[in-house]
Amino acid sequence: MLVYILSRNETLYSTQRLVEAAKERGWKVEVIDYLQCSIEIMKGELHINYLGKQLPKPDAIIPRIGASRTFYGTAMVRHFEMMDVFSTSGNLAIARSRDKLRSMQVLSKHNVDMPKTVFASNKSSAKDVIALSGGAPLVLKILEGTQGVGVVLVDTEKAAKSVLDAFYGMDVNLLIQEFIEEAGGADIRAFVVGGEVVGAMKRQGAEGDFRSNLHQGGSATAYKLNRKEKSMALAAAKAMGLGVCGVDMIPSSRGPLVMEVNSSPGLEGIEKSTKIDIAGKVMDYIAQNVTPKSATTVKKKRIKRDSIGA
Repeated sequence: MLVYILSRNETLYSTQRLVEAAKERGWKVEVIDYLQCSIEIMKGELHINYLGKQLPKPDAIIPRIGASRTFYGTAMVRHFEMMDVFSTSGNLAIARSRDKLRSMQVLSKHNVDMPKTVFASNKSSAKDVIALSGGAPLVLKILEGTQGVGVVLVDTEKAAKSVLDAFYGMDVNLLIQEFIEEAGGADIRAFVVGGEVVGAMKRQGAEGDFRSNLHQGGSATAYKLNRKEKSMALAAAKAMGLGVCGVDMIPSSRGPLVMEVNSSPGLEGIEKSTKIDIAGKVMDYIAQNVTPKSATTVKKKRIKRDSIGA
């Protein structure tokens, strides 16, 4: 078995763990910086070159595509898929998950519950947008933000109007969401692999910070999902069409609400808090889909998964 991990940094915890898990199974594994790849397209021929040499066709790829490199990264994933290489998450699903607005639209279409969300152009009245969102306090999210960056909590309608006017004046695209106060700065991440929840953790924001992201100083502990949370996580992963993902949910008085579905979830927080070999679960997923099935079977399954949603 030959597996490529598409990652820009081979020293990252997640990348290292995936390499270790593949080698434990006796597989050959290589970390490929996808920005150093180029593609060749000819009649009936598709190739990928890496650092000036043609890459041998692998059995599977594991995309770890950075948010700022989504277009180029998904182009590489798509090319591998066109070569009938199995990908743990398809290019369409990755692109879909990276667009916060599109994600909310897809989740809504599939009846996945979420905080009320409003999107409007900078020509819209800030007052009307605030009213549609249910009034302050509100959470404002820049569409291009990641890991908690570009997320702002505004406590009053006056503050909300000022922030909206400022962002709209800079032609920044925003999502406006209701604030779930009862969550207390905590959220739940469920790690889904191949349609199964393989681990979950509860993340608590740093004192005084409503954001629970570990990159913003939050902490994580192992968590056991209840039946509704598990069902919600699986529904969100299925709606987005992702084979491997992290589903972020926030507890509320009306039940769990999905905040985001992450197509390249980090392994460090979930593995260290749960003591579960998540990287090994990813390799099990590859083994189930690549051998002993034929390439035709794998291709059909991938297309079906990626065609879900919008």
